[in-house]
Amino acid sequence: MNAAKRLEIFRRFHEDNPEPKTELAYSSPFELLIAVILSAQSTDVGVNKATAKLYPVANTPEAIYALGVEGLSHYIKTIGLYNSKAKNVIETCRLLIELHGSEVPQTREALEALPGVGRKTANVVLNTAFRQLTMAVDTHIFRVSNRTGIARGKNVVEVEKQLMKFVPKPYLLDSHHWLILHGRYVCQARKPRCGSCRIEDLCEYKDKTSDD
Repeated sequence: MNAAKRLEIFRRFHEDNPEPKTELAYSSPFELLIAVILSAQSTDVGVNKATAKLYPVANTPEAIYALGVEGLSHYIKTIGLYNSKAKNVIETCRLLIELHGSEVPQTREALEALPGVGRKTANVVLNTAFRQLTMAVDTHIFRVSNRTGIARGKNVVEVEKQLMKFVPKPYLLDSHHWLILHGRYVCQARKPRCGSCRIEDLCEYKDKTSDD
């Protein structure tokens, strides 16, 4: 895909949604961090239902840590893998209190040292909470990037590097939100909704579908 096509793709994404946001509900960097940890292999809708009950009761490292694994599990038991996630969140809260003054660190290295936080989670927090130029490649972004030709790679790190290189700089900060939303609602896994796609004429996917 050439640079002119990419520029037009992201111009249209921006035109349709000038200020894209994550669909995870949060009101602080800490709430976002916990929500992203909980979102692994779970839907944002499911996580939001759980945190809507949890955060009014506990939304600081100290408050969640005080719940303990069992107490936290009570609030998040509707989420997949809740037992292991509860253990990771409690340990993350302990480390935030002991090592970071209860603040969410703003570097990838410090974030990835927290239990349950991998490269993608760190990138989400850095980009969404702290507005750093990072690219959080999830399954949606991996699929959309490869399928459309925006950025091709055999794994998420390859795609991340290609996107950081090729997404036009004026659109880079918000690009991961546009790509996630496009993958979630239009360029879906089982059958892309090409007939409803804003960038169908620019996309290099060979097996275009109708919406019938």
